[in-house]
Amino acid sequence: MEKKDFKVNSINDFISLIRNWYNADYCNFRTMYLKAVETVKPFPQETDPSVEYEWNKPEDEALDNLCDFFQEWYQWNPDLETGLQYIQKFSWLYYENQNGLNFVTGGIGYLMTAIYVDLNGQKMDSSESKTLVKHWMTEIGKEEMSKYIIPEGGYQNFNQFFSRELITPRPVSSPNDDSVVVSPADAIVNMIDDNLTVNKPLSIKTQELSVYQLLNGSKYTIYFEGGTAVSNILMPTVYHRYHSPVSGKVIESNEDVAGIYFGIKDFPELIHNGDVGYGYDYSIFEHFRRGYLIIQTKEYGKVAMIPVGLNTISSVIFDSKFKKITSGDTPQPIVKGEEVGYFQYGGSLNILLFEKGVFPAVRIPQGQEIGTMNKKTATKVQFNF
Repeated sequence: MEKKDFKVNSINDFISLIRNWYNADYCNFRTMYLKAVETVKPFPQETDPSVEYEWNKPEDEALDNLCDFFQEWYQWNPDLETGLQYIQKFSWLYYENQNGLNFVTGGIGYLMTAIYVDLNGQKMDSSESKTLVKHWMTEIGKEEMSKYIIPEGGYQNFNQFFSRELITPRPVSSPNDDSVVVSPADAIVNMIDDNLTVNKPLSIKTQELSVYQLLNGSKYTIYFEGGTAVSNILMPTVYHRYHSPVSGKVIESNEDVAGIYFGIKDFPELIHNGDVGYGYDYSIFEHFRRGYLIIQTKEYGKVAMIPVGLNTISSVIFDSKFKKITSGDTPQPIVKGEEVGYFQYGGSLNILLFEKGVFPAVRIPQGQEIGTMNKKTATKVQFNF
């Protein structure tokens, strides 16, 4: 049972399909969905009402509620401030809810999400999305957009705009010093594990990661035993192409490792208060759709980069020369800062892996950016004496 087994060309086709599945309890669709709904958790305190969605409906309202949600999501257009709004609304169905996770990550519920992601991707690939492009360009502003290549005739769809290229590439730190690792993207950087395990997850506080799973069983997995993992999370508003963090030769790569589209059990915590990904349990990302490439450096061992396509991204896209490299192929040279590929609309991150003892910490030279600040919100302060 795969996406190709079901013909879905419009949102109406999709709604009809899930109604039929529900009414017939096809592959336990109704049973699994109702279990998910029954065990939905309350919203955490101080949840922004704009990202709430009430999933816990009586059984006689559950199907209509599901269909209404997807209709609304498909008609909705994200802007810079609300780019993850409907992704977060959907996440409440499986927030700290094992029945919800089971529904969206396996069987017929997974197929539902896969078909919807494709349908939403087609919308973002269509000329109809040019109106959304105009809106984002206006919000970003002329000064920021002047940094990007705008094709003759303008961007033809939202995904072309979302994966836009820079006119002047980002400067690469110490291009001739192979000991210097550079950020692969415009990202929020977190150290997530400094004692990687190969065959089974090892709990480091709340952080767990299985390298074997993450690299899809690559024979090179063993080299990262005891090594370090670093996450680089991309928010919807930033430059969405990713580049090599080091120089060397790509000895193995795979553009498309199949996996789930949704299922971050605590998505609100991932983006909490701007501390994106800090202290988060990354083990779920082993199961998302992703690609990977393994770079052999001259003196610093192997470095792996895993672009992960999160919510609503159906795949990651590599430059043609990096799409599929196996042990029988000639290694592909790569230069630090060289473009590897890009993401289309949705949430995404890159995970970097280093061998044991090679990458002990994130270091930033004096005078270089360590982050950006939001303007202080005016608040009334009361002093009690």
